[in-house]
Amino acid sequence: MKTIYLECNMGASGDMLMAALLELYGDQEAFLRTMNGLGLSGVEVRSEPSQKCGITGTHMRVLIDGAEESCGDAHEHEHPHSHEHPHSHEHSHSHEHSHDHEHSHNHEHAHGHAIPHPHEAGAHAHTHTHSGYQDICALIMGLALPQRVRENACAVYRLIGEAEAHAHGVPMEQIHFHEVGTIDAVADVVGCCLLFDLIGAGRVAASPVHVGFGEVHCAHGILPVPAPATAHILRGVPIYGGAVRGELCTPTGAALLRHFASEFGPMPPMAVERIGYGMGTKDFDRANCVRAFLGEPSGLRAQVCELCCNIDDMTPEALGFAQEILFENGALDVFLTPVQMKKNRPGVLLTCLCALEKKDELARLILLHTSTRGVRERLCERVTLAAKTSSVDTPFGSVRIKSSIGNGIKKEKPEYDDVRAAARMHDVPFDTVYQAALDAYKEKSR
Repeated sequence: MKTIYLECNMGASGDMLMAALLELYGDQEAFLRTMNGLGLSGVEVRSEPSQKCGITGTHMRVLIDGAEESCGDAHEHEHPHSHEHPHSHEHSHSHEHSHDHEHSHNHEHAHGHAIPHPHEAGAHAHTHTHSGYQDICALIMGLALPQRVRENACAVYRLIGEAEAHAHGVPMEQIHFHEVGTIDAVADVVGCCLLFDLIGAGRVAASPVHVGFGEVHCAHGILPVPAPATAHILRGVPIYGGAVRGELCTPTGAALLRHFASEFGPMPPMAVERIGYGMGTKDFDRANCVRAFLGEPSGLRAQVCELCCNIDDMTPEALGFAQEILFENGALDVFLTPVQMKKNRPGVLLTCLCALEKKDELARLILLHTSTRGVRERLCERVTLAAKTSSVDTPFGSVRIKSSIGNGIKKEKPEYDDVRAAARMHDVPFDTVYQAALDAYKEKSR
């Protein structure tokens, strides 16, 4: 299973992630032709070599009508400015209105934070239209891209919209983005979603995210780093700051990581095939980049959650039913261990292993289908072998073989259900079918 690991030691943004993924993909010309042929109004996506601390990588530029919207930020990132419209009457926002808006803000990144009306006078004037989430999603769904790419892009933008709405304390329907500032963010999001699809990795992992520290200046005044929208998106994700002053992770970068990465932690053991460097704009005393690795796992190491509780007042039948429910809803394993509980009562310890994204739902099911009043939760690391299934023909019919590979280890085991069914059908011992399946697999492997 191909794995992408994203090293976010200098944060993450849409353009940096897109550049790193593009280096993993390799065919820059084909990708740029696709992006520039989507019909995004006035948009041109470019890639160019960039060097940080002696390391060469790629920097992505999104031009709108031949110009790049620049705010003097740390990475020259996307700028999905937004403002809320808490009006008591409906606004279509399909009209255009002209006003001045400053684009030389003294902050590390531009955000989707609410910009009050009237807009402050700025260095230059241009026409804005305002787009809500539904408008942006409609724009994305109209692009000539695979359905799964468009759905992923809309999901990423929804994370951004929900975070902005939470930061401003208004419904998401009242958050509207300035089109000039949003269109380059749409290009970043769509480009990243397309590259994830083209690379086709079955697993995406990331390091803890460096968010920087200090303050950021925006239209509202001075905000803390990470900015409120970024902090909201990264809830539950390991983050840290204190090493570099400034804002290193943008809302778009945070949303892309949150949507695609299934785990955050140290780099898993993997045989690396490609390495990509997505460069930011500013220079620091350390390489300002996102580094991406693509390879095959060498024994899978992943975080899992262990949910457990003690029970002394349920029948075996009811416990068996709860176990079935947990397996049906995605538990990796569920087992019962005899324990001696208080008041000299014999009981059981119910343990459920699951992926991190399943823990809340499975904890709810344990509370629903057992008599316990509380569920303990613990994060664990699990090392596994990569698995695949194939079939072999035997004198007793077709039997599936489960293969496990990694860390110099290789194991094969016939599927129990297939062996049992064949043994019953042909009235032969279980071991006879089992050995025939192993022999057939060895012969096939030669």
